[in-house]
Amino acid sequence: MKTVFSPVQLAHDPKHEISDGMLKPAVEIPSRAEIVRARIMETGFGDILPPEEFGTEPLARVHAGDYIAFLESFWTRWTNAGRSGEAFPFVWPVRELRTKPVPDHIDGLLGRYSFDAGTPLGEETWFAARASADTALTAARLVAGGDRAAFALCRPPGHHAHADFYGGYCFLNNAAIAAQYLRDAGADRVAVLDVDYHHGNGTQAIFYDRADVLFLSLHADPIEEFPYFLGHADETGEGAGEGFNANFPLPLGTDWPVFSRALDAALERVAEFSPDTLVVSLGLDTYERDPISKFRLKSEEFLRLGARLEKAGLPTVFVMEGGYAVDALGINCVNVLSGFEGA
Repeated sequence: MKTVFSPVQLAHDPKHEISDGMLKPAVEIPSRAEIVRARIMETGFGDILPPEEFGTEPLARVHAGDYIAFLESFWTRWTNAGRSGEAFPFVWPVRELRTKPVPDHIDGLLGRYSFDAGTPLGEETWFAARASADTALTAARLVAGGDRAAFALCRPPGHHAHADFYGGYCFLNNAAIAAQYLRDAGADRVAVLDVDYHHGNGTQAIFYDRADVLFLSLHADPIEEFPYFLGHADETGEGAGEGFNANFPLPLGTDWPVFSRALDAALERVAEFSPDTLVVSLGLDTYERDPISKFRLKSEEFLRLGARLEKAGLPTVFVMEGGYAVDALGINCVNVLSGFEGA
């Protein structure tokens, strides 16, 4: 299996985040990707390729044009306002507040195009996010071209990013961009399976009214966990998309037996949908020692996860999402990929 990775992704290097109501050291840091890449090289798992450059057109198939323009122009606007360092929003257009007209002021723009205060923007964020999207697109192109599977080592992650706002450490929705690319490349149906600890709220929202992309997510119950406001079992799609969205919220403390039963149920839905290609949002924060998560999967159980995904029998694009137990992240990631390859 080929891995796609760009060192440009490492340039987004946040120092802080707002979490648990406090300013804390950032956990979505460059070493996450570096450790995964090092493990792939150490184990000789496969070739590591640089991504191709796709421009903004594939991004605009998923994201709103004004949102892309905001991300691209953010640093200039920030510095023109006399600001420096990383930026955090602090006001949002919730409930009775308006989203239009869009404010001119940088603080209004930050609030309009975000949904949390835990995702700092910096000078290199746009370039890293673009490279991350190109990484996912290149992996999708490999699979569309005949590879059985490919791994997009994406960072920053993407599954919390909506069509026109960022959050949850995510700016461009890499899995959604890859899924749309596969549709545009000729796939009639694509399934996106999100196995991250946190619900893939952005991916769900992007495809919620569509019948050509099935979205499924295994995650911590949003009654107890971020993103709190999406991810419930009664969210099944709307309009043409009714029945093409499936959430599997799981209790805190979920271990492999509980997780694997939900995985089997999700993969049954995938089989019924009969997609041409599977995109896996590969979050590894289900690990028992992840610092911001409360599931209990062990390193060796990620081998089982990979093997179970392979049994779906589909061309598969793996897109890296979360996972913050940095020391074990490379082991757990390669375990999924090698479990898939060795099944």
